[in-house]
Amino acid sequence: MFYLSSIDHQGRPTVSFKGGDAGFVKVVDSTTLIFPSYDGNGMFFSIGNISTNPQVGLLFISFETPNRLRVQGTAMLSQDPTLLAHYKEAEFVVTVTLSELWQNCPRYIPKYEKVRSSRYVPRAHCETPLAGWKQLDIVQDVISESDAQKAAKAGVIDIDTWVGKIISADETA
Repeated sequence: MFYLSSIDHQGRPTVSFKGGDAGFVKVVDSTTLIFPSYDGNGMFFSIGNISTNPQVGLLFISFETPNRLRVQGTAMLSQDPTLLAHYKEAEFVVTVTLSELWQNCPRYIPKYEKVRSSRYVPRAHCETPLAGWKQLDIVQDVISESDAQKAAKAGVIDIDTWVGKIISADETA
């Protein structure tokens, strides 16, 4: 996992969490890494920002070790089938050419233990579950037809039901 900082169309910094199974960020060579962009909330903050300003910052934190690594670089978006083949269900692959990389002091990082991986990370040989928010009645007209069919099968829910799932830490939220 890491946090991706990008710059929006008004010059404001924003940050997004990027998660996946171990190895989802791949080191191509000493100055290049790649990672997938999966179907998220449909807002395309990071991808949209990178398309207009390719400067990015990445912050990798291991809460178990603890350890921290910072990366600055220039990102490029790709839908090259050869790159996409590395990542099931990726919509884009982001290539980052590093301009700076440094290890950062871990002094204030709290120690946490990983309990489980996210059930929503696309994996080979199994179907990725539908994101809970895609079952919301208020989004049925804006999600893909495929997701709308999955939502109908799973059961469309109202916002109060979804918020209740979030509050109760229901993993299907």
